[in-house]
Amino acid sequence: MTALITRGDLLTAIETGSVTVVDTLGGAYWEQQHLPGAVALTPSEVDARAADVLPDRAAAIVTYCSNPACANSGQVADRLTALGYTDVRKYREGIQDWVEAGLPVESA
Repeated sequence: MTALITRGDLLTAIETGSVTVVDTLGGAYWEQQHLPGAVALTPSEVDARAADVLPDRAAAIVTYCSNPACANSGQVADRLTALGYTDVRKYREGIQDWVEAGLPVESA
């Protein structure tokens, strides 16, 4: 099971630039709004794009989705781990929690 990260710890990691954030919704959802600096990588794209999008397998990576009911973040985190990424965590509460807390988002 993928380790979890809290909103506060994720915010700190984003502010210090010590994490790569992965939006697992992708497409129009990513274009509309995503966490600051997030890259888009959906479950169906992991095998084909992970090496290009996330070249450092030892880097800190956090996946997120829309909310706890969304399975994408867990699927991407599990697949990244299976591919040899060693520091993968999941922000289970997702972008819904982030936005409700009044934190900044970006759009394409």
